[in-house]
Amino acid sequence: MQDVTRLFDILPHYKNSYKPKDDVLAGKDNGVWVKYSIADYISHADNISYGLLKLGIKPGDNVATISGSRPEWNLVDMGIQQAGAIHVPIYPTISESDYKYILEHAEVKVIFVSGRDTYRKIEHLVDSLKGLVAIYAFKETESIQHLDALLKLGKENAVPAKIDEIKAGIRPDDMATIIYTSGTTGNPKGVMLTHRNILSNCMAVKDIPPVGEDGRALSYLPLCHIYERMLVYLYQYLGISVYYAENPATVGENMREVKPDILSTVPRLLEKVYDKIIGSGRKLTGIKKMIFFWAVNVGMHYEMYGAKGMYYGLRLKVARKLVFSKWQEALGGNLKVIVSGGAALQPRLAHIFWAAGIPVLEGYGLTETSPVIAVNNFEENGVKFGTVGPVVVDTTVKIAEDHEILVKGPGLMMGYYKEPELTAAAIDKEGWFHTGDLGRMEPQGQLKITGRKKEIFKTSFGKYVSPEMIENSLKESAFIDALMVVGENQKYAAAIVVPDFNHLRSWCEIKGIPYTSNAEIVALERIRKRYQKEISKFNKHLGATEQIKSFELLDSEWTVDSGELTATLKLRRKLISERYAANIDKLFNKNDD
Repeated sequence: MQDVTRLFDILPHYKNSYKPKDDVLAGKDNGVWVKYSIADYISHADNISYGLLKLGIKPGDNVATISGSRPEWNLVDMGIQQAGAIHVPIYPTISESDYKYILEHAEVKVIFVSGRDTYRKIEHLVDSLKGLVAIYAFKETESIQHLDALLKLGKENAVPAKIDEIKAGIRPDDMATIIYTSGTTGNPKGVMLTHRNILSNCMAVKDIPPVGEDGRALSYLPLCHIYERMLVYLYQYLGISVYYAENPATVGENMREVKPDILSTVPRLLEKVYDKIIGSGRKLTGIKKMIFFWAVNVGMHYEMYGAKGMYYGLRLKVARKLVFSKWQEALGGNLKVIVSGGAALQPRLAHIFWAAGIPVLEGYGLTETSPVIAVNNFEENGVKFGTVGPVVVDTTVKIAEDHEILVKGPGLMMGYYKEPELTAAAIDKEGWFHTGDLGRMEPQGQLKITGRKKEIFKTSFGKYVSPEMIENSLKESAFIDALMVVGENQKYAAAIVVPDFNHLRSWCEIKGIPYTSNAEIVALERIRKRYQKEISKFNKHLGATEQIKSFELLDSEWTVDSGELTATLKLRRKLISERYAANIDKLFNKNDD
């Protein structure tokens, strides 16, 4: 079997280890799946490498991509690396100031964009970028060249011996990529990762997917994030075909087309899938509706390893046959595993999906750790709901005295690009990386995340509150899409709440409550009372200082585009605090406390 020590070694490994197929990579273009064999993949990557050399790109130069996930991203990624250049993938949804900072800070020589929409965001910055040689687009775009032009240039100037010489000189510990973290404050930080960093992560989790070379993965998360990128390298290493969803809105439709065996996701998609299924259940009538919600109730009480006993097992078998089998069909019918990361998974979703025969494995990691630190798996004690599973092989976790999670291992980054002081602040003198997350180890060896160190605040009574833990708890409510807990230097904790408007509208229709807009719904006293009832229910499970004593309902969703969420769907707390300052002030200027 081909020795894989650099990321581009995956290509000959794939060719030599697996039977030929036409869908190593696949993406949808104008309603048709466009597929690439391993021969196509290698040929395109080689021609991109030759083309970059002809443009004057040298080993160590930085080359950027600004694109959604698509097969061309992989072709370019391998082409960049084979030429000894450094791949700088950039989110297509970041702010203008972040684009300017990253492109200048990384001193990029070539930029690949998905098309006109992406190019428009950087067009006015191009003239000010010193050293920029060329821009290419994956889709036809006025005023810039198509990727085909670079492929043609490479084909006409093929220098395989030169590329072989460059590849032979690249070591596993050489930098492969710089990934700029979106960050919730300040400028993005460029995380430098080596070939060994990323491949060590692939090797640490390679035995988890219960899928072989005949399997298919559906990918919809951004490849510019190390989470999805590492998994796509893993899929290729294991010979699993990778199909890219058209966009997040078409994931459901694409799953029914592709019938994937494996899907990686963030909890937000699972929440929406669950809400959609429950919404369809509410439309049922009579005995069908009764059976549906009986099955959901059975599923909510699911526990691993037959812990609920034989009688529960019989009820679950019936629920799977009558109801949950249809859930499986709606997700393509072949799903053997869903991997969830990027944010905390609500335990109720883990219970219900496992009950439905759709295993969900929650993991945890950071860009700086390539990314996986811990993940649930199919081994003994490999799954415990509410945890992120056992720490992966060759990685070491230490819980500091203040409960911060510290990490050492082969996945740990080289450091932050051009930022030695930031690097020294993140990795201490003993080599421990300080994650900023709080956690504890469970008795059976699983890691549990309990909060974010920087986000903890102190009330005026001197009591510490971890807002993230409370937020994750309350988001289990079907009525709540998002919320931010506040209360620093105040008498109590409070929250600004974004309703799940799909669920709320459905509830209003069932209850016969008329409305014309979101603003009108959240202003209704009956709605406020319903949310108070919901929050009171969750308060029972929180400590006295953690309970939400006051809340404000907002009339619009938080999204990446509107700015409240980062590209990885984390809260931009500073921006939210400023934007909703008036709402927050009202929380602490009420008569009730």
